[in-house]
Amino acid sequence: MKNFIQIRLFLTVALFSSAVLVFAGNPDRQGEAGAYELLMNPWARSAGLHTMTTSMVTGVEAMRINPAGIGRIDESQFLLGHARYLGSTGINMNALGLSLKMGDAGALGISLMALDFGDTKVTTTSQPEGTGATYSPTFFNVGVGYSHMFENNISVGFLVRGINESIADVAAFGFAMDAGIQYVTGPKDNFKFGISLRNIGSPMQFGGEGLSFRGEAQNQEQFDFLLRFSQRAASFELPSLLHIGLSYDFYLGFADRFRLTPLVNFTANSFSRDDLGVGLEFSFADIFAIRGGYKYEVGAGTALEDKGVYTGLAMGFTLWLNFREESKTNFFLDYGYRDTNPFNGTHNMSLGINF
Repeated sequence: MKNFIQIRLFLTVALFSSAVLVFAGNPDRQGEAGAYELLMNPWARSAGLHTMTTSMVTGVEAMRINPAGIGRIDESQFLLGHARYLGSTGINMNALGLSLKMGDAGALGISLMALDFGDTKVTTTSQPEGTGATYSPTFFNVGVGYSHMFENNISVGFLVRGINESIADVAAFGFAMDAGIQYVTGPKDNFKFGISLRNIGSPMQFGGEGLSFRGEAQNQEQFDFLLRFSQRAASFELPSLLHIGLSYDFYLGFADRFRLTPLVNFTANSFSRDDLGVGLEFSFADIFAIRGGYKYEVGAGTALEDKGVYTGLAMGFTLWLNFREESKTNFFLDYGYRDTNPFNGTHNMSLGINF
């Protein structure tokens, strides 16, 4: 009976995702969405594989890719992430997350990500070189997710995320939902399959005092003074997408201490071209791991200006810092690099602890 319920659940999510896939991958809508920070990945381990770990992502990083993997860890996890976005742009990503085990089958996740744009000069028409004051936009999002595992074969998860974009006198706020599923099978849980649907939410719209202005009344004979008008901003959609991924673990060497994992991932974007990529990860006895991937934008031309920012190569590594073998508490350090078009690449660093 339990297996029958799992199969029905798996097929329901797969069919629903396939229906969404039909409407994705529309380059004619490119640029019509907003809140593109939802597509940025602050975590180094998955960044080293071009965010293509839909089938195998676990712990805190799952809240950015596939929430079904939040609970696929033996212990709870805390993670800090920092990234230099697009090299010399001066934009940084900062993130922290916590994944808490709740019994044998459930896990709760909380994550926060913020963008640091640095300081920007305040200019006016009369002082185009700057007034001496500065400002910095505030872009952050907070996510709360939960995942549940069914007999270690199927895990499902969902996440609700609040999104805030603001400066001193203009702001926009919205909500988004993510949902996903992971299926694991094989003699050593080798085969992994994952589907996730991300950034589904209502449109966002900017508002505030920054959109008001003083102007002359239409009837000058009746009103001989300036009036304050409020200007309405256009609303924008969230950059929804669908991930579908496969991976397989090959265990090699004495006591299966070596692991080699190839993967393939497809991403259907609602507001841009679709992405297809492959990757490979090699791990030795939970001491270190190296990884790399390549992502291709389906239907893109050969000219640089026709390609997306994140196409081409990505690579990274992980070091586990287990000070005592008998302890379940261990630290790890992740690094990831993604080639970008045409900037100087994105560098990710993460520091975490399993406890």
